[in-house]
Amino acid sequence: MRIHLIAVGNRMPAWVETSYADYAGRMPRECSLHLIEIAPGQRGKNADIARVKQAEGEKILKAIPRDSYVIALDEHGDALTSTGWGDAMKSWMQMGRDVCLLVGGPDGHAPEVLARADRKWALSKLTLPHGMVRVLVAEQLFRAHSLLINHPYHRA
Repeated sequence: MRIHLIAVGNRMPAWVETSYADYAGRMPRECSLHLIEIAPGQRGKNADIARVKQAEGEKILKAIPRDSYVIALDEHGDALTSTGWGDAMKSWMQMGRDVCLLVGGPDGHAPEVLARADRKWALSKLTLPHGMVRVLVAEQLFRAHSLLINHPYHRA
């Protein structure tokens, strides 16, 4: 199983790239984590935000590998605990399908992306910077795997 983090945004600060790479590098081969960056649409004073979201959504949908289980990260999704992420990872490994976690742009996901998602998860009630989301997702995936193998990283 491969886990794909498909995220709108590029040119992240060095601390984001370093932190993400650290956690992604800790993931075992059987559930490796791969980042797919989607270039954000142009936003400006007179930008048509609906059109920008639509264009980003089309790029996200094209980036999803065939037959993947898709989770859209969305403020209206289900909030899971770290142990909930572990339970989810266990079920993903039993499914035998790739998993995609989708991070939209600053204005969220296009309706078509949300319609494609098998699940919707909320990371927090807080508004988080996109770079922080990448690091948080990578860390929680590593923590979830640590829970599954009874590694002492998670001391819940």
